[in-house]
Amino acid sequence: MSSQNLENLFKTGNLKSEPANQGEFNGLLRSAKARLADSANTSLAIESRFDLAYNASHALALAALRWHGYRSDNRYIVFQCLEHTLRIKPEIWRVLALCHQRRNVAEYEGHLEVGDQLLAELIAATGMLQRKVEALAPVKPTPA
Repeated sequence: MSSQNLENLFKTGNLKSEPANQGEFNGLLRSAKARLADSANTSLAIESRFDLAYNASHALALAALRWHGYRSDNRYIVFQCLEHTLRIKPEIWRVLALCHQRRNVAEYEGHLEVGDQLLAELIAATGMLQRKVEALAPVKPTPA
């Protein structure tokens, strides 16, 4: 699934080109699966569950980007690329973008505004990302 849009983001400096690595891909997927599973634990505080689900979604979005041979230091760009890496519809990545915004407010201003509905949407979106990432073929080996 090559995308001219990803190449354009590379040309503008928003993405870095870096060969995909199966070990890194597997590690991101493994971490995301554990965090997503833990985010369903209703005995945890909603803030903890949100943090777990958000970080799982980021790991999955990064795994998809890495599968395509790119990397970004910008979390928001990683989510925006989902349209091109996994063919995620805008309504899904908008949920992730909102969660990114809420996460930033929590990180930098100490105030997290999240309710049960947003958490449920985040967990559902992240579950969908997980299924799509798991469906990707193994990373192509890089030539020696």
